[in-house]
Amino acid sequence: MSLIAPQSADDVVDAGEVPPTSPPPGNDREQRARLLEPGPMSDALRGWLVTLTVALIGGVVRFWNLGFPTDKGTPIFDEKHYVPQGAQVLRNGGYEDNPGYELIVHPPLGKQLIAIGEWLFGYDGVGWRFASAAVGTLTILLVVRIARRMTRSDLIGAIAGVLLIADGLSHVQSRMGMLDAFLTFFVVVAFACLVVDRDQVRSRLAQATREGWVTSSPYGPWLGFRWWRFAGGIALGLACGVKWSGVWYIAFFGVLSVVWSALARRAAGVERPWLGSFAKDLLPSLFALLVIPVLAYLATWWAWFASETAIDRHIAGTKIPEEGWIPAPLRALWFYSGNVLEFHTKLVTPEGSPHPWESKPWTWPMGLRPMLYYFEGAVQGCAGPTCVGAIMLIGTPAMWWLAFPVLAWAMWQAIAKLDWRYAAVLVGYGAGYLPWFINVDRQMYYFYAMPMAPFLVLGIALALGEVLGKRTDGKERRGTGLLAVALYLGLVVANFVWLWPILNGIPITPEMWDAQKWLPSWN
Repeated sequence: MSLIAPQSADDVVDAGEVPPTSPPPGNDREQRARLLEPGPMSDALRGWLVTLTVALIGGVVRFWNLGFPTDKGTPIFDEKHYVPQGAQVLRNGGYEDNPGYELIVHPPLGKQLIAIGEWLFGYDGVGWRFASAAVGTLTILLVVRIARRMTRSDLIGAIAGVLLIADGLSHVQSRMGMLDAFLTFFVVVAFACLVVDRDQVRSRLAQATREGWVTSSPYGPWLGFRWWRFAGGIALGLACGVKWSGVWYIAFFGVLSVVWSALARRAAGVERPWLGSFAKDLLPSLFALLVIPVLAYLATWWAWFASETAIDRHIAGTKIPEEGWIPAPLRALWFYSGNVLEFHTKLVTPEGSPHPWESKPWTWPMGLRPMLYYFEGAVQGCAGPTCVGAIMLIGTPAMWWLAFPVLAWAMWQAIAKLDWRYAAVLVGYGAGYLPWFINVDRQMYYFYAMPMAPFLVLGIALALGEVLGKRTDGKERRGTGLLAVALYLGLVVANFVWLWPILNGIPITPEMWDAQKWLPSWN
């Protein structure tokens, strides 16, 4: 392909502009600047119309009959932990206070968000699921925008949004009063901020290249304050304020940001791009993607710090020394968090007696061990003489069963073609997946895989862009690619529709229930 970035949206590859593997010959400033500049975006108004349309469809799907089902008016499955804690948060003004029931094993932000829905709609299915459905819908919107920015294509953005709408795991978790939808949302927010930051960095370096001062230092120029990276740090801190597993994204995304900066400096012709990235980007990156997340995380404990009755809030002088160089509230939080960490450490699979729906991470990419959230064996409303209602957490097989081929393709593109988009998808997917192998004895469940879903979707969308081809390809090639993509999208949507009854608890016959379970491991 040409080493010069395309000049109009019509020239952009639908799958996105694949970066060249070497800089342009010579020292031509304009060539280097055009190489650095992100490809042109399509019409902004059209892009937002596409985004909002897809997000609106996703919202209708996520919010449909949101209050059903319940367990005789009470929460189902693990909602039974977080929904009552949300009610405590609402009652107490932001914190849990039940020391007699010490299953408070996660930071407060997710339960505070659940409490907002309970405040708006009451203590019922709609109330305790409203916040999850809202952020689930916003995650669809963000994925459309991320895919659009990564590929410079409204079509691929829309495809990514449709794929996420049709993902069974994302659908079910976005309709549960649990924490994983919030963790996923803040992770995707952080990823979106870093993708925009990458574009901004390259635009600044392109300007410096055109003006001739990009190589005034062998390490390259300072890049100024990077607001999008700062916002990404806040989002990462909020992710940790939902679940501690957000800390892995701080590590993975932090490395990704520094590497992107180094590669941008290299493309700009900086003599020592890697040293330059460490010398001029490392400390600002640590501030934005480590210090700021810590401060944002601590801010999620605002109600706990301000309270008189929260668990272990005032333990200085009893469980911990009264005096110390660290302020007593922070030492109290450290002690409290240590107890929570001990709970997680000891939450291992009992030998010979695992949880019936437990799964290990090697089963997650293909969703081989889904989870039964709800089952009612005698309900009304189906066409047969007897009916059952069930909700099963399962990723849509038409997508999840392609996980390994998609990951292999992404690795090939990232390594052989140096395609930054696939590398970014792999980093996001890996941050949600690989850390779970550190302690495989711990109890684990398939809903832990929810943050992986948006990155799987982005990987599939990028691959579909390759199938679709360039806008400048011949009519026959373009038509064949479009047909193949349309057929695949139709298969995914049809698969989602087939699973719809067991994703939403709709009454079906026992025969239909048996037909829904394709693999022995689904039982």
